[in-house]
Amino acid sequence: MAETVIPSGTTSPGILASLDPLLREWLPRQRWFAGKGRPVTGFSLVEATELLPPGARLGLHHLLVRAHQPPAPGTVPRPGDCYQLLIGVREALPPRLAPALIGHVTAGPLAGRTVYDALYDTRPAEVLLEALRTRARVGALRFERDPGQEVRDALVPRLLTAEQSNSSVVYGDTFILKLLRRVVPGVNPDLEIPRALAREGCARVPAPTAWFLADPSGASGPSGQEDDAYVLGVLQPFVRGATDGWELALRELAKGEDFAAEARALGRATAEVHTALAHALPTVTLGHGQLRLMADGMTDRLTAAVRAVPALRPYESGLRSAYRALADLAAEGRTWTAQRVHGDLHLGQCLRSPAGRWSLIDFEGEPARPLAERRMPQPTVRDIAGMLRSFDYAAHSVTPPAPDWAAACRAAFCSGYAEADGRDPRTEPVLLRAYETDKAVYEVVYEARHRPDWLPVPLSAVHRLAMSDQI
Repeated sequence: MAETVIPSGTTSPGILASLDPLLREWLPRQRWFAGKGRPVTGFSLVEATELLPPGARLGLHHLLVRAHQPPAPGTVPRPGDCYQLLIGVREALPPRLAPALIGHVTAGPLAGRTVYDALYDTRPAEVLLEALRTRARVGALRFERDPGQEVRDALVPRLLTAEQSNSSVVYGDTFILKLLRRVVPGVNPDLEIPRALAREGCARVPAPTAWFLADPSGASGPSGQEDDAYVLGVLQPFVRGATDGWELALRELAKGEDFAAEARALGRATAEVHTALAHALPTVTLGHGQLRLMADGMTDRLTAAVRAVPALRPYESGLRSAYRALADLAAEGRTWTAQRVHGDLHLGQCLRSPAGRWSLIDFEGEPARPLAERRMPQPTVRDIAGMLRSFDYAAHSVTPPAPDWAAACRAAFCSGYAEADGRDPRTEPVLLRAYETDKAVYEVVYEARHRPDWLPVPLSAVHRLAMSDQI
């Protein structure tokens, strides 16, 4: 089907000014807002498109808005983060949309109207699916679809309300649309990697059916992957009845059930994805220079973390030894292969179907890291370390903690990985310890800032890693 070009209504240049006071209150309360703890000092508009005809009873504005904030202490000032907003406009909200309320506009082109997060509303969600289905072009927005896949219309949408760093809408238990909230221009791995795996025939990752992007410069080519385009959302098949690994692990823990068999199967699935990625995208060899930079980066992050969280100070020397051991191996001429990886792998990024098959999702990487860094080849051990930490988190989420459960899962995951890959991650103890230490240090800083009650979980791992020269 040829693409549909839809003339967009011109979004009034005054719309952002009229929304400004409401967004300053609403945006920092959202789970996906990255600048918590610092005031929003203003907004600038990157892109604005009206997705429903002007003057209709229901308005729908797509905005890319840059939120400006003072820099965090000790950091270099930089441009504000850019967020994707879908703003619905009504005279008044029905009770079912009360959780979506942003506020009541008192000035500007929307004065007297009520604005809200449109993803909670059926009609705006249907507009997005129809645009993807017909490969529409609306102003700066471009909707693309895999020509080999069809999207049926009249699929009933529902917003997933679980806390996540983005937003997801399920259409009729057939598709799930993930909308990226904090966006940057460039090739997004959450689209790039699943498309590459689909070409490789890897069934462990749902293949993208459709996606959309914003190209304010108007320069993107047919791939929609130019450096100045913003990837905004990806539509993929919905795994009906699936349970994410975190929920499943907690359920089994609560029942006192063993999880080792599932951990082993998840290890096999992870290895299959890594093997497919090594075939689909380029690999590189990390020599002394690159490994030294890697170890130095880990050391620098530890130094900053100790300044931010004094509870790390007693462990600093032991943690540094993990990075020194990696640098020493590099100096001796040791090399490692690096490839594209998941980048933020944990139990919550894995789905188990009712038939017992594991899939990996959400290849965006750690959103706080620069896009170029998220797309860099890494040793596969980075993903493995993330999963090992996730088992530890699950084991400490119950009372009393279950460290033996975590140890059994960690061992089973590594064994399953070796069954599919032929290499057991535990045979690389220096590299694995360095990556797991780096991850635990990151977790300490995160928990100290956002969830102080959880701080003992990564601190227990820090204690273990600081006292050991192997995992």
